[in-house]
Amino acid sequence: MPPRLPFRLSPISPATTTSITPSSIPSFLLPFLHSKTQLQPQSRHASILASLSDRPGAYSRRIRRGRGPASGKGGKSGRGSDGQKQHGKVPAGFNGGQTPEHIVHGRYGFKNVHGTTFSPLNLGKIQTWIDSGRLDPSKPITVREIVSSNIIHGVDDGGVKLLGDGASDLKTPIHIVVSRASQSAIAAVEAIGGTVVTRFYTPSAIRRILDGEMHPFVSLRWDQKMLSRPGLTVAGADDFVERAKAMGYTYRLPDPSGRSDIEYYRDQKHRGYLAHEVKEGELPSLYFKPAVTLEQIKELRRTSGKNMAGKKRESDNKLW
Repeated sequence: MPPRLPFRLSPISPATTTSITPSSIPSFLLPFLHSKTQLQPQSRHASILASLSDRPGAYSRRIRRGRGPASGKGGKSGRGSDGQKQHGKVPAGFNGGQTPEHIVHGRYGFKNVHGTTFSPLNLGKIQTWIDSGRLDPSKPITVREIVSSNIIHGVDDGGVKLLGDGASDLKTPIHIVVSRASQSAIAAVEAIGGTVVTRFYTPSAIRRILDGEMHPFVSLRWDQKMLSRPGLTVAGADDFVERAKAMGYTYRLPDPSGRSDIEYYRDQKHRGYLAHEVKEGELPSLYFKPAVTLEQIKELRRTSGKNMAGKKRESDNKLW
């Protein structure tokens, strides 16, 4: 390979600078021209990518335990000067070597992590709120009216469950929509001309109802004609398109998708809002199959025999 020759440019005189134009000079020679020319040399700025960093205080310094006094957790490493908790872990329920509490007194109670909690509401308290003017019985009583009237403070994840305590004090007919209702409460409300409807709620739906972003009981599967509750009639709820548009609200109220929830709200015993979907002679269970009568069995055998005879004739007419 031949040696490379150094590239040098001869100095440009001031008389010739005026005749130099960018179009007459190759682009690869522009960086080598003298600064006295009228052409501006190329300039490159240093990249800032190498100097990017987080804002001060974005990250806290990691605690280095047992690395000397300067670490802030040196010496005892934050565990104290002595004792059992410094040298190892203590089992839950450990009682210093003596007989543990769960052996002396036994174990009792449990917490169902898969269960749903409901906020209880008694009929006697509803009548007290109606007498004091804090609840309007002429309008539907939903979770929004219940919370806004402070008859209960906060709603659990499952919603409100209506209980029959104080049923003898209830004198005013009410139309109430809750998540669950006891049989005694349903009987007491309907005895004086009121109605009880149970419907499905989710924790996020309850929050949006309280914020005014969702209708308290009208959903896509809400059919007020089949429900036949005049006290819960809403203008425009009969139109499927209006229900699909969330009745003018920001969000649409959801319907149950789990089997246990669907079966609960299909049961007329619970006054579920999906009870009209159960046909006559059926059960709310999704696994329900109607019993087959003897006449239906005979008809099934008769039709199956005819089909088999027809298939046999077709097979006999085949050549191969």
